Amino acid sequence: MKKKIVIVWLVLLFAAVSALFWRNEWVYSLPTPVPAGYKPVNPGQMIDLGARLNTGNQKPLFLHFFNPDCPCSRFNIAHFKTLVTQYGKDANFMIVVMSKESYTVKDIQEKFETKVPVLFDTAIAVSCGVYSTPQAVIIDASHKLFYRGNYNRSRYCSDKKSEYARMALDSLLHQHADIVFDRYALKAYGCQLPNCKK
Repeated sequence: MKKKIVIVWLVLLFAAVSALFWRNEWVYSLPTPVPAGYKPVNPGQMIDLGARLNTGNQKPLFLHFFNPDCPCSRFNIAHFKTLVTQYGKDANFMIVVMSKESYTVKDIQEKFETKVPVLFDTAIAVSCGVYSTPQAVIIDASHKLFYRGNYNRSRYCSDKKSEYARMALDSLLHQHADIVFDRYALKAYGCQLPNCKK
């Protein structure tokens, strides 16, 4: 009798864990709701960089919109670091923190194990049309929006065929023909701003 109870208990536990995992995957697969009053910013549109984003050179600017409280953002850290390592000589990188919690530049740089500049200015998200995290924004040397979208179709950034941010940056740097992305690249999938809801 005890053996049957243990087996039933293990089966129920496995089913509960599987259901929880499936639910989390399903929630992530839903697009982030577009907020009321959202004003889209389209590729080719000028982005007012102002002093806060001025890099002092003619390299493209890669903005990483990050929320330390968002699981999707945390899964993305390693992937972002590989982009900085691979393209750091050809593009400027900045992390834009989208959390109302009190974090410091040092907190974020330690989390990323990098010295990439960190900004705490949510107005940058509005300027770039960002309403979820994690999101990548690439601004070309003429201050025009080149790409705004997801890093990868997989929330763990493990799908090599859908490394959208890398593809966009590579396309800009190597002046390839305009790249066409699927809906998973350009529609926001992640944590809704200002609060993480996934």
